[in-house]
Amino acid sequence: MRPIPLPLDELVARLGRWSAGRGPLYLLLAARFRQLIDEGLLAPGVLLPPDRRLAAALAVGRTTVVAAYDTLRQEGRLVRRQGSGTRVAPAALPPGPRVRETSNPLFLHLLETPDDVILMSCAAPLDPPPELTEAYRTMTLPSGDLGYHPAGLPALREAIAQRYAARGVPTAPEQVLVTTGAQQGLSLVTRLLVAPGDGVLVEAPTYPGALDLFREAAAVAHPVAVGPDGVDVAEAVKVMEDHRPALAYVVPRFHNPTGSVLPPLAGRRLVEAANRLGVPLVDDEVLADLAFEPRMPPPSLSCYGEVIGVGSLSKAVWGGLRIGWVRGTAPLIARLARLKAIHDLGSDVAAQHVATRLLDGFAPIVAARARMLRAGHDHLRAELARLLPSWSCPPAEGGQTIWVSLPYGDGVAFAQVALRHGVAVLPGATMDALGGSTRCLRLHFLLPPDLLSEAVGRLARAWAEYAAQAAPTTSPTVSPAALNAIAV
Repeated sequence: MRPIPLPLDELVARLGRWSAGRGPLYLLLAARFRQLIDEGLLAPGVLLPPDRRLAAALAVGRTTVVAAYDTLRQEGRLVRRQGSGTRVAPAALPPGPRVRETSNPLFLHLLETPDDVILMSCAAPLDPPPELTEAYRTMTLPSGDLGYHPAGLPALREAIAQRYAARGVPTAPEQVLVTTGAQQGLSLVTRLLVAPGDGVLVEAPTYPGALDLFREAAAVAHPVAVGPDGVDVAEAVKVMEDHRPALAYVVPRFHNPTGSVLPPLAGRRLVEAANRLGVPLVDDEVLADLAFEPRMPPPSLSCYGEVIGVGSLSKAVWGGLRIGWVRGTAPLIARLARLKAIHDLGSDVAAQHVATRLLDGFAPIVAARARMLRAGHDHLRAELARLLPSWSCPPAEGGQTIWVSLPYGDGVAFAQVALRHGVAVLPGATMDALGGSTRCLRLHFLLPPDLLSEAVGRLARAWAEYAAQAAPTTSPTVSPAALNAIAV
């Protein structure tokens, strides 16, 4: 049987923070490979990349990869033959059922053992607001209630429906499903509407957690480029006309990762086209509340027609409050509730009671979060301008992230160097189904100012090391102020 090749970017993602420990790099790399093989995450027969390709992707010397491979060959975990490459040994693990797991660095970084790496890869509030602590402290659980609510606590469904109605989207509680975070909501929608081989329209780049779900469903991605004003609506309409995908997924407000905002007229055209062509359109609303300016957030796409809205409290409140929702037609929500009941019989009731109380006085919570985000955004961009002036990072109007373009090189390889300097960043290529964004990084600004400054200082040191190897003809562009940071 021919060896099964593993895509290079997927392998690099699975390796995660392999270089964050102590000791020679080849031993650290061998240790991570050993873990992946022993846990079945690299199956028997998988063909590994050639030495030089893997070394370039990891931004290390070829001898590091050769030594790591040879260490594992001596242990019997790898087989290396001239002309046929390097593969996981057939006896390394007995055959078993197919494993489905993420190779997304966004999630893999969260699964790592805590260390001194600054996580700029996963964007979520670092601390819960005092209103959340107070709501839990004073909460009283109901009596005479089994606690099983697959569709969600009625009071919370009502509160979410009222929130839509206040924004010009009339909504009944029967049109709302409460989920364990927006990720579960998107997962349920995908399970219900997408079959293996179906097409899914996605933005390029887009939220990588959505790409994970569509890959798990064995869907065929139809990527459409995102520009400064959001997704290319003309191209999206053409894709829907040509392919009639089972689903279209967009992040129109404070786009993750670029921060762009889709203009209202473009949003209307997108919704009307999707409705006309019978393509279910998912509006990821998770970041929609996080406008920096104290004004009404941009309109929901649901204002313009039939749309499946997916939202949560994880970004405006705290990631540990696992409360999300799906808004759609009542028949769709009823089907999703029956599907959800198979998996968990309903989300945590105590958290739903707390969420109901928070939504009753939500405006001050959102305003406080927006002020913190604006301050973090401005501080991060100022530090990048001071220490890494050759990096391009346009300002955002809201959300949690900025989209950085490197002057040259490869974001995946640079991310490996950054890890060795103690910063985890998300390379653009992991979010782009078009195969682009290779020189881009997504950085969030939710850390305290001193930690953001420390992170940028580490990135400046990493860039000085990386650019010395990657620069085509010039020396690395690092500001004089960065020289002091590099010397620390």
